[in-house]
Amino acid sequence: MRAPYNVLVLPYLWSGEDVLYCIFKRKDMGVWQFIAGGGEGQESPLDAAKRESLEEANIPETHEWKALESMGYVPVDQFSEQARSHWGERYVIPVYCFAVELSSPNIQISREHTEFCWYPYEKAKQLLRFDLDKTALYELRERLRSHSRESARSKPC
Repeated sequence: MRAPYNVLVLPYLWSGEDVLYCIFKRKDMGVWQFIAGGGEGQESPLDAAKRESLEEANIPETHEWKALESMGYVPVDQFSEQARSHWGERYVIPVYCFAVELSSPNIQISREHTEFCWYPYEKAKQLLRFDLDKTALYELRERLRSHSRESARSKPC
């Protein structure tokens, strides 16, 4: 059963002193975004983020995950009647954001995407379609900038 929330996942990696962000081109809409998807059943947003990342980019859940403060909402009319039939009277659902640090640029995309690319901040921001993706990207960049590489690694979620 589809849970009444979505997740957004920002994969990133260090390349020397620089950070690269992995963005994905959606097959259905032809737009660039981060990993996105919905919760299932009773899974937590973090568990949904890990599952979606594995499904869409073959990112194992063993990596370090950071919960971001960035959050958005999606109108429920973006989902099928069947998906939202058990949500009650809702007009929007929340989108929770997470970042995951990778040690390698190796990604295996699902059929939901036509391509992926690792970009520095400015190029990723330029290509991203949705405002929440851009806001979460900004937050992650600022978090990483405000700490040294070692201290930027928070405790896993």
